[in-house]
Amino acid sequence: MDSGRIEQIIDKHQCEAGSLIQILLDIQNEFHWLPSEALEMVSEKLQVPVSRIQHTATFYKAFSLVPKGRHEINLCMGTACHVRGASRVLEVLQTATGIQPGETDPDMKFSLDTVNCLGCCALGPVMEIDKQHLGKLVPDRAAGLLKNYD
Repeated sequence: MDSGRIEQIIDKHQCEAGSLIQILLDIQNEFHWLPSEALEMVSEKLQVPVSRIQHTATFYKAFSLVPKGRHEINLCMGTACHVRGASRVLEVLQTATGIQPGETDPDMKFSLDTVNCLGCCALGPVMEIDKQHLGKLVPDRAAGLLKNYD
């Protein structure tokens, strides 16, 4: 963990407790997770109890207290995507990556999660990789798309 980089992120927000969520988002974007050492630094610099920071970090799905892969895959399992075959796409993603939803592969290349909606139901089934939406998926295409990521 780069403590100097974490200090820069906190200082960018003038060490204000009201910026807690944005600080955590910036740390999450930088490291792909929230290391406990980072939470302790945030607590100390903002004068906010670690318990409050932990509560915030566990409340929002955007945060992870475990390391995430370089590429985060979110597959929509909402109604529109489900009826269009999202479960078959999920099976292919699991086989291609060797991981289940909520897991990260040993190489830290991919993390896989399912979500209830990505907000583009007409494109179902939809997955998001690194915040890029990919729609109208069929299982073979989904597996092929993963080859584009190092």
